[in-house]
Amino acid sequence: MRSAVPHRALGATALVVLASVAFVGPTAPAWAADDRPDQGFTIEDPRVTESSGLAASRAHPGVYWTHNDQDAPLIYGVDSRTGKTVATLTMKGVGTPRDMEAISVGPDGDIYVGDIGDNLDGSWDHVWIYRFPEPKQLRDQTVQATQYDVKYADGPRNAEALMVHPKTGRVYIASKNENSGGLYEGPARLSTSGTNVFRRVGDVPWVTDGAFSPDGGRLVLRGYFWAKEYAWKGGSGGGRIADGGTAVGAPFQGQAESVTYTPDGSAFLFGSEGARSRVVRVDRADAGPSAADPKKPGSGSGSGSASGAGAGAAAQGSGGEQGSFTVGVIVLGLAVAAWMGLRKLFRRS
Repeated sequence: MRSAVPHRALGATALVVLASVAFVGPTAPAWAADDRPDQGFTIEDPRVTESSGLAASRAHPGVYWTHNDQDAPLIYGVDSRTGKTVATLTMKGVGTPRDMEAISVGPDGDIYVGDIGDNLDGSWDHVWIYRFPEPKQLRDQTVQATQYDVKYADGPRNAEALMVHPKTGRVYIASKNENSGGLYEGPARLSTSGTNVFRRVGDVPWVTDGAFSPDGGRLVLRGYFWAKEYAWKGGSGGGRIADGGTAVGAPFQGQAESVTYTPDGSAFLFGSEGARSRVVRVDRADAGPSAADPKKPGSGSGSGSASGAGAGAAAQGSGGEQGSFTVGVIVLGLAVAAWMGLRKLFRRS
């Protein structure tokens, strides 16, 4: 998320900055997982300073695709074992991206990139989705991508979350709004012959990213201070959120931008913007002993996973989540106060 924006977006930026300051603790050491994939890691590539999306590879175990929030058509494959970039993909066949915000992998093995950000809250009458097959080999290469034009049935929106359902292949976008965002459903198949109209199928909070579980039965959405996992109902004819969601023990991060599931669906990985940003694993509360058993090697806090603090926070009603919630409420209150002060200042100017 970048560029100079109107007062509303500037207020939101102040909220994030304040939260970022509040949650900074002692400098964390550079760390990555051991030789096991899908644990927490640090993105070591100095080119990745605004990681804005995260998606688990289907073809290459332990590899996660990410990209900067920028206008360069570059996608980075990061090995979760080391935090090192193992492939840099340059998309061709597309125009200059404006604001790439999200990435997802479909059931066909294609990678979908959402150039869907609009920091001016409706200045662009259309946005784009890029799509290309996931490479079979991990190396720096140019990939031929398809570009789709996208519009919303109820007018332009700012959005940062794009999710491809792993069974139906239907694409969903969650818009971002300080009051209430919307969940938008795309056509059954995207088309290059005309504009793809996305229609609102539900309301969501302020969302910075989201992802479907590998089995397609759940949807996780995150914002700056929260994350929830929802039951998902539907098939090839479309789908919808089926419940009020369950709180996930999301870590507090400076600019909380991304979330995805591990390939086995047992845990979430949460990412943020910034140089050498950390990706934090949080085990799902009901994932079972295989995901969070403290007797298993590497499942404790020293593994780079959030299985120690994170899994405790992920459990409903745990002391870890209650403590995080209390801190979050305090910081959120301070942030809102600062935001309101800025709004008043701008009204006077």
